[in-house]
Amino acid sequence: QVQLVQSGGGSVQAGGSLRLSCAGSEYKWRNYRRAWFRQAPGKEREGVAVLNRSGNTEYADSVKGRFTISQDNAKNTLDLQMNNVKPEDTAIYYCAASASTWWWLSLSPTDYDIWGQGTQVTISS
Repeated sequence: QVQLVQSGGGSVQAGGSLRLSCAGSEYKWRNYRRAWFRQAPGKEREGVAVLNRSGNTEYADSVKGRFTISQDNAKNTLDLQMNNVKPEDTAIYYCAASASTWWWLSLSPTDYDIWGQGTQVTISS
């Protein structure tokens, strides 16, 4: 099974930028449905952005116009560029993937079965 390893994250002030990256252990994961999720303390895990192998994307309303999901084929990574970040973006961020229904732009965590280890993002005001 494909394994995912995340990098990036950290702390930044509101209005700043951060970039998260998720590396897949096998080339084939480029054909998977891939997404970013986040979970704040005391809250449920929520979908942030999803990308399918056709390049179609979907974003949560809370991040539209600020976050961009993309793939880097040279590095075999899924990236999340976070711009104009806000304190409410503070959370642990996870990348996830699913080999099934690759065309489906789902932001529900129950639709994913491969997960990265998570990385903390902290936004200060």
